[in-house]
Amino acid sequence: MKQPRAWQRMLSGRRLDLLDPTPMDVEIEDIAHGLAFVARWNGQTMGDYAYSVAEHSLLVETLFGRVAPKAPAKWRLAALLHDAPEYVIGDMISPVKAAVGPGYGALDERLEAAVHIRFGLPAKVPAQIKRQIKKADKISAWMEATQIAGFTKAEADRFFGKPDPALMDGLEIVLRPPVETRNAYTARHNALLEQL
Repeated sequence: MKQPRAWQRMLSGRRLDLLDPTPMDVEIEDIAHGLAFVARWNGQTMGDYAYSVAEHSLLVETLFGRVAPKAPAKWRLAALLHDAPEYVIGDMISPVKAAVGPGYGALDERLEAAVHIRFGLPAKVPAQIKRQIKKADKISAWMEATQIAGFTKAEADRFFGKPDPALMDGLEIVLRPPVETRNAYTARHNALLEQL
């Protein structure tokens, strides 16, 4: 019996094997393009544009800079890339991840390792940095939930924790066309790489 295809052709021309991804098949343009077209919250958000994983990642990187202001650029880059595997596997909401089981986590880890190595990061981010990125991710989720996904603040507090208002000061959810988000994501990635 013929094995099912387990690779994805990217717009760059790369062929990414999902079962055995290599750093050489990862390009930032593919990541930025894919993430700019993947909607968070399964697209169930207010506004004229879907809130993309790329836009979320830009916010998480900004929030991470506030959570860990002395962190070097490499960990800010890790924060920007925290959802990079979703450029090929999409953004699954937590209940779907739970239903899929441990196979999803293993796939995500393989892709994350290839992305990290491609851009000069360790395959696995240190636990303390991972916790700080997760904190920024939860603050972002709280902001998204209350600003564009229809949650009350009490609901968001229950699901994501009550964030420190100072960490969110002056920030708001941005909805813009995918091409603008893609360009902003690529530009931020390049700026962080220059700082390494």
